[in-house]
Amino acid sequence: MQRNGGGLGGGGQPWVLRHVRLTWLSFMLFFILVFFPLIAHYYLTTIDEAGSPDKRIFGPRPGGELCEAKHVQDLCRIRESVSEELLQLEAKRQELNGEIARLNLRIEACKRSIDSAKQDLLQLKNVISQTEHSYKELMSQNQPKLSLPVRLLPDKEDPGLPPPKSSRSCRLHTCFDYARCPLTSGFPVYVYDTGSYPWGEYIDPLVKQAFAESVKNNIYVTNDPSIACLYLVLVGELQESPTSFPPNPSDLERQLKALPYWRSDGHNHVVVHLSRKSMTQNFLYNVSTGRAAVVQSTFVEQQYREGFDMVASPLVHALSEPNFLQLPHQVPVKRKYLFTFQGERVESLRSSLREAPPQSFEEEMDGDPPADYDDRIIGTLKAVQDSQLDQVLIEFTCKNPKPSLPTEWSLCGEREDRLEVLKASTFALVIAPGDGQVVASAGCGMRLFEALEVGAIPVVLGDHSKLPYHQFIRWSEAAIMVPKPRVTELHFLLRSLSDNDMLAMRRQGRFLWETYFSTSENILNTILANIRTRIQIPAAPINEEPAQEIPHKAGKLAGTDANLADNGDLDLGPVETEPPYASPRFLRNFTYTSVSIYQTWNRAPGPFHLFPHTPLDPVLPSEAKFLGSGTGFRPIGGGTGGSGKEFQASLGGNVPREQFTVVMLTYEREEVLMNSLERLNGLPYLNKVVVVWNSPKPPSDDLLWPDIGLPIVVVRTEKNSLNNRFLPWDVVETEAILSIDDDAHLRHDEIMFGFRVWREARDRIVGFPGRYHAWDINHQSWLYNSNYSCELSMVLTGAAFFHKVRTHPSAHPRRKNAVSPTQHVSLHMFPHQYYAYLYSYVMPQAIRDMVDEYINCEDIAMNFLVSHITRKPPIKVTSRWTFRCPGCPQALSHDDSHFHERHKCINFFVKVYGYMPLLYTQFRVDSVLFKTRLPHDKTKCFKFI
Repeated sequence: MQRNGGGLGGGGQPWVLRHVRLTWLSFMLFFILVFFPLIAHYYLTTIDEAGSPDKRIFGPRPGGELCEAKHVQDLCRIRESVSEELLQLEAKRQELNGEIARLNLRIEACKRSIDSAKQDLLQLKNVISQTEHSYKELMSQNQPKLSLPVRLLPDKEDPGLPPPKSSRSCRLHTCFDYARCPLTSGFPVYVYDTGSYPWGEYIDPLVKQAFAESVKNNIYVTNDPSIACLYLVLVGELQESPTSFPPNPSDLERQLKALPYWRSDGHNHVVVHLSRKSMTQNFLYNVSTGRAAVVQSTFVEQQYREGFDMVASPLVHALSEPNFLQLPHQVPVKRKYLFTFQGERVESLRSSLREAPPQSFEEEMDGDPPADYDDRIIGTLKAVQDSQLDQVLIEFTCKNPKPSLPTEWSLCGEREDRLEVLKASTFALVIAPGDGQVVASAGCGMRLFEALEVGAIPVVLGDHSKLPYHQFIRWSEAAIMVPKPRVTELHFLLRSLSDNDMLAMRRQGRFLWETYFSTSENILNTILANIRTRIQIPAAPINEEPAQEIPHKAGKLAGTDANLADNGDLDLGPVETEPPYASPRFLRNFTYTSVSIYQTWNRAPGPFHLFPHTPLDPVLPSEAKFLGSGTGFRPIGGGTGGSGKEFQASLGGNVPREQFTVVMLTYEREEVLMNSLERLNGLPYLNKVVVVWNSPKPPSDDLLWPDIGLPIVVVRTEKNSLNNRFLPWDVVETEAILSIDDDAHLRHDEIMFGFRVWREARDRIVGFPGRYHAWDINHQSWLYNSNYSCELSMVLTGAAFFHKVRTHPSAHPRRKNAVSPTQHVSLHMFPHQYYAYLYSYVMPQAIRDMVDEYINCEDIAMNFLVSHITRKPPIKVTSRWTFRCPGCPQALSHDDSHFHERHKCINFFVKVYGYMPLLYTQFRVDSVLFKTRLPHDKTKCFKFI
């Protein structure tokens, strides 16, 4: 029991002790945690106050002393940097707030300026509108709008004009019905079918076929007789031996009156008789043709009606084209014989041979004049031949004389034999018939034709003769007309002519032969042009080549090549401020003068024009004048000054507003083409770019064309031909064409300089790469040379300016791919400046065929053409001799055969033209400041050097 109680009592005391200890421990912890910090704080504060300030340990210290501590130096630097940045940001914030305030003020000012400008613009629009209205009123007052004249189309049975006193008194004003041919009619011509009238079956089949082919290709022929202005009737030449023809005059007159549109008197009819032989039946003699005009090669004085009838050239090449390769060269000027004549006149030959040479004209002054000058001609020519002063060929007897008219000198031998003699003759005598009543004969026309064909200068003895188309052709420029009494002075006259005069006459004769005599088509066209010119109807406008555009899509906006844009401070001209605009068209269709009409029929190469079938307009307002003084450009008229920034920013001159078209030929080189097009971006005065796609394959579907800010017209061609470069495309609306290859690399300032030079010499080729021709003494032939030289005769058209043509928008409804020059279509331009048309339609087809055969030489052909027309060399600009872009694929010119082909081309072209038309020049046009950079206020002019 005690153990248990003792055990409890002993066990309770330790529990109490443990409780007391826990309380004491808690009290001690509380004292330490509460009172000890207070005591420590008090103690520390007392120590710092008891010591000196410089010996404080825990009290606050100055900032400098605190920073001396290593562990806070970095923090101090950070604090100072942040403070500085905050100060800077605050300053910037204040500055930006000030700038914002200023910009707000400027915005308000701009808004007010815009409102004011809008008001000014509105006022200007009103002023412009009022000015245009006033201008229209003035134009309507001074130039009232005219309506086309009403066409008078009489009925089939309309008797027409009152009958003249006699058929021999017919002239245009008495026998021609102008009412059927108004100025705006287009000169429609109806041609009777040779099978529709009785004598048609007796006409020479070759003449009928040639005439039908010529009619088929003529742009004036119509199938509607009710609207016709002119009616053509072919009556000859007749076959060799018809059995029942020709009828007597009364029967022939009755058959003419039976024509369906003869209308009792035949007004506005033309009876055509084409001669193929020297002895041609003049079965219209003593036949009254009423008011119908007669066109044939043989006329007698009683039959011919001056100003109404027409002397035509003989039809020698009926269905064949002239072979230019068989024609002799026009040089050298002097040939083996000074002059030749082969002929026989039976009536006077024996008496002339028996007689001695006639006495001088001075000795005959006291007596009667000789009755027959042919006898005197025979004696005088035999005396010249016997004197042996010059080598001449005179033959008055023939082994095989051709039939001829009475008193006419018959032709000797065959045509080929006569041509061989004429090829060796400087002059060819053409003796008119002894009967003065014969004013024109087919035999004389045949002699004249053959002489012109081979380049023998005709000498016509007998000034009373009427040569073909003498009303409009100035024969004195191609032939020598000598009265028969001056036969004794003939030798002296021929010897006194200079080589230059003889060459000019020979070239003019070749031109007349090619244009008016050479083919049946030319003869028909010349007859119609002669009549159309007489009644003052303008020629039909030319038809430009229709462009078949290839659709394409433009890609990204083209950039500008750094090399091309490196023009320094040169202001090349307006780009965005001048939208594309076309050159002005020629509108003087109905106002050309009779002087101009006469002049256009007598233009030949040299200082004259080559193809004389256009109205000459010497004061065309769209043409600039070439000063040619060698002193530089002189702006005239509409210019804005000749120096400084004004000169650079405008073209000035006589045509202050003008643009040009780039025509680029390409063939399956898309990447090269795209790069070249992109380089044209920003080119001033550019109207558009015409890409002649010469490949049969169309462009790739995914090809993205550059956007240069101007139209790019892609033209599809019928075949791969380099001649396509010079086609007169209708999409070209400017007179100036920059013909350029797809791999040509030219800077903008070079192109602009070339354009300015071309404007001063619009009739010439102006370009960059020059070439020249040379004579190979060893091989006696011409060579093409591309070496660097100070002299040149050609400018390659791979980078050159030349003249196209601008015509009136109206055109004849019937279009022909090839137009003969004698159709006298109106080109509405200076005749020497429509080179695209001349190259494509008038230049001999043999040249274009050779270009297609070799796929080469089109640039040489164009240089030949222009030099042949103008007798001037091209103009080279800048010192560049090549223009190919670096890194482009090789072109055709890198082929070894390229130069051999060009040698052949030059020699072939010389044969076609009959002489070498290219001219040498040492003249080159450079800008004095071409590479010099001067400020805008300094003088910058282009000069010739």
